[in-house]
Amino acid sequence: MTLGVALNPSGTANAVDSTVELARVAADAGFGSAWFGQRFDYDAITLAGVVGREVPSLTVGTSAVPIFGRHPLLVVSQAQTVQAATGGRFQLGLALGAPNLVEAAFGIPYERPVDRVREFLNVARSLVETGTADHHGDLITAAPPLSTTVGGAGTHLPLLVAAMGPRALRASGELADGILPFLAGPRTLDEQIIPTVNHAAQDVGRPPVRVIAFVAAVVTDDVEAGRTAAAESMSFYDAIPSYRRVVAAEGLESAADLVLVGSAEHVRAGIRRYLDAGATEVVITQTNLLGSDTQRETIAALG
Repeated sequence: MTLGVALNPSGTANAVDSTVELARVAADAGFGSAWFGQRFDYDAITLAGVVGREVPSLTVGTSAVPIFGRHPLLVVSQAQTVQAATGGRFQLGLALGAPNLVEAAFGIPYERPVDRVREFLNVARSLVETGTADHHGDLITAAPPLSTTVGGAGTHLPLLVAAMGPRALRASGELADGILPFLAGPRTLDEQIIPTVNHAAQDVGRPPVRVIAFVAAVVTDDVEAGRTAAAESMSFYDAIPSYRRVVAAEGLESAADLVLVGSAEHVRAGIRRYLDAGATEVVITQTNLLGSDTQRETIAALG
C-alpha cells in the first residue's frame, strides 16, 4: 500500500517547526510522502521544501496550489528550487480553485479555468524540460528572456492536478502526470474519474496517469465525537459546487459522509476500497479533526 499524509500547520506554535516535527512522526511511522495544501497564510511550496530538506525519507508535494493569481514562471521557479533542495523528491500539485475564493481574494474573474490549466501545464512542462518557453496564449504569456533552469533540479518535475470534473480530467490525462481527487469516493473513482482521465491519456498516446486519492480519516474509539467533528469541519466543502457534485455522485449527502472514522482496521479497510477502485496512491487527510493528540495517534496507527 502506497500511503501518504497531508500535513497543515495549526495552533499558535511556529508553523514551520511544528510541521517538520509532525513530518518526522509520519516518516517514523512509515509514510512515504507528505503533502501541503495552499492556504492564505503559509506558502505550500516553501513549506514542502523545508520539510523535504529536514526529513529526507519523505517525498513531498503540494495539494494543491491554485493557478489563479499565480504565473507559471514564478510557480515553476519555486518548484524547481524545492526540487533541487530535496534531491528530486518534490511534486507540484496544481488546483483550479473555486470561484468564490478566487474572485473575493484576488479581485479577478474566475473565467475559463480548464483552458487556463491547459496553458499552465504546457508552459510548466516547457520551462522544466527545455529551460525556456515561448507561449503566447489566450490567457497566459510566458517568454522568459533568460534560462529558467535551476541547477540540481533536473528536467523531471511531476505535474499533478486536483481535477475531478470531466473537462479538467481530460486536460489532466492529456498533459499532467497525475490527479489529486478529494472527496471522490471509490465508486466515483471507479466509474467516472479514472476512466475519463485515462481514456484522455490513451487518446493522445500517453500511459495511464497516477491517481492519488485524498481520503479524510481519523483513528479513534470515540466514533460519535469523530463524526460530530467531521460534520462541523467538512461543511465548508458542501458549499463548493465541484465537491457537492462528486459527493452526490457517490450517492451521499455531505462531505462528512466520506470521512473514515473508527478503529485502525476500519480505516485501513476504507483505504483499501480506494485502491481496489483504481487509485494508485492514497493520502490521508483531515487527521487533525479531533486535535493534535489524535492526529499523532492516527498517523502512528496507519503508517
